[in-house]
Amino acid sequence: MTPDAVQTAVAPYGLSVMGHTDTRVLVGPDADWWDSFTRSTEYRDGQPDPIDRWSKRVLGDVAQALGAVAVFPSDGPPYAPFIAWALATGRFWQSPTGMMIHDTAGLMISIRGAIEFSDPIESVPAGTNPCDRCDDRPCVTACPVGALSADAPYDVPACKAYLDMPAGVQCMTWGCHVRRVCPVSQRFDRSDAQTAFHMKAFHR
Repeated sequence: MTPDAVQTAVAPYGLSVMGHTDTRVLVGPDADWWDSFTRSTEYRDGQPDPIDRWSKRVLGDVAQALGAVAVFPSDGPPYAPFIAWALATGRFWQSPTGMMIHDTAGLMISIRGAIEFSDPIESVPAGTNPCDRCDDRPCVTACPVGALSADAPYDVPACKAYLDMPAGVQCMTWGCHVRRVCPVSQRFDRSDAQTAFHMKAFHR
């Protein structure tokens, strides 16, 4: 199996291969994923966790067609170590904010699942950390409440408290400012509808 073969299988759903290890491929949304997702039954049926349910249906079918097994971040407990898997691909790193950064998606990371094969996957060259080429590093000072730092855990209460303030409407409308200012994230500029959907799910 090759990463290109997996990419061909997931591309019709707006998904992309984000990295792989010896036998495991990580898959996440590409820039046009939202259009694919909003045409789905899961988006329209009003039931809980539509993205997780969509991911399990789509990647489950893809994995079966490829003779593989799909694994998801929401499976568990115990939960699969997706962060460790991502860092092992050579295409993810810890950013100066503490969040992971990807070589092409920037901080707009959302790993929807992994496809696991019994045989080794063809190797491809590792990526390069985009933070090493970023002199300004606007992400470091972008959060208005300093909720994100490489030296401390993500301060979720401070983040959500800010979102409840009038000033937080901008983040609720346009998305996390830290993610948006990352130069690499710009190719994943999300529509207002997609941003509102994700922020509502985060801040419910």
